[in-house]
Amino acid sequence: MKILHTADWHIGKKLHKHELSEDFDLFINWLIEYIRAERIDVLLISGDIFDLANPSSEARKQYYQALIKLQKLNCKIIATGGNHDSPAMLNAPGDLMRALDMDVIGGLPEKLDDCIIPVLNKNGEKELIVAAIPYLRDADLRSGICASTYDDRLSAIREGIKEIFHKASEICAEKHPELPVIAMGHLFTAGSETSESERDIQIGNQAAFNALQFGEYFRYIALGHIHKPQKVSANIPVYYSGSPLPLSFSERKDDKRVLVIDTDHGWEPESIAVPVFRKLIRISGTLSEIQLKLDDLVPTSALDSLIEIDLIEEQYDAQKIYALDQFVNNFEKPGFVIVKQRAQFKNQKKGTSELYSENEQLENLKPKDVFLELIGNHEYDDEQRKEILSAFDEILEEVLQSEKPAQ
Repeated sequence: MKILHTADWHIGKKLHKHELSEDFDLFINWLIEYIRAERIDVLLISGDIFDLANPSSEARKQYYQALIKLQKLNCKIIATGGNHDSPAMLNAPGDLMRALDMDVIGGLPEKLDDCIIPVLNKNGEKELIVAAIPYLRDADLRSGICASTYDDRLSAIREGIKEIFHKASEICAEKHPELPVIAMGHLFTAGSETSESERDIQIGNQAAFNALQFGEYFRYIALGHIHKPQKVSANIPVYYSGSPLPLSFSERKDDKRVLVIDTDHGWEPESIAVPVFRKLIRISGTLSEIQLKLDDLVPTSALDSLIEIDLIEEQYDAQKIYALDQFVNNFEKPGFVIVKQRAQFKNQKKGTSELYSENEQLENLKPKDVFLELIGNHEYDDEQRKEILSAFDEILEEVLQSEKPAQ
């Protein structure tokens, strides 16, 4: 049996207000051809299907159109919700999905048994079990636990994750003792290499889960949340497939992948490169250096390359900022779009009101960065500081879950 593991599609994502819908369509078209050519039996999508909890109508349309195309391939589809996804929204068409042989688990169900999904072979016989565990929210992990301190809350979350995966393994062992089991998950594991585009989860990523605690029962664990494909240190194969598309300029050099397991040859996946549909380019230097680098660019991708510009000069000069603005506004080169520009001056004197050095703009800051700067003006002991940051992380996660779609 061949199983393809992907995650973090982030349908509806905008990069500096630039739509990535074309990128996703090209990825799906490539994925369909790959599944057809390689005769993939199972498609696993490990969370963050959408970029927003309340996605736009256009993003929802893309999602359903992708599923319709994939469903025609006679490939079992199992998807789980991530921290960006709304469990209620993903679960709403559940009966229809199951009628089409697709299982979507938006959030942790009341009965963990509902996450245990048998996969049939071509003869209609059970050949594989998938424990499709979605992103686990604090309410799923700390139910009934009284955690009075910051460290207690971290410990409760880690123990909660461990317990849910352990219970899933017990259910599978009891009901399907002869069959191999794959688990899906959407979480942050200790030692994972992140990018700029993942949100912190479960108390600001501080509750990093040690993958050794997954145990040795599962044959493979298909993870989502981290956008860079990577293997996790564990006693069994545990992998992040990464996002199939670059979602921030910090991912511009990442090799985007999907992972394929052929159970006839074991449980270590083969890494399959996703084609580059669009390049992300970061150009830095003085004004004259930037102009030369832009002039030398040659189109090499199907879609317009997106460009970030960092102007770096020794001395502050308002005229150079104005010149950069004019240059960017008048920039026209087929195959390239400048989506962001910044200016920094090495010898600029910093005012006391500046939050960050290097002429940092508010739109570049994460909410937690701003909050850290604000509380830096107050004196707290270590425990108070931890409690305040813990409360902030929990409130921020709740706010992000209620995001409205971009119009």
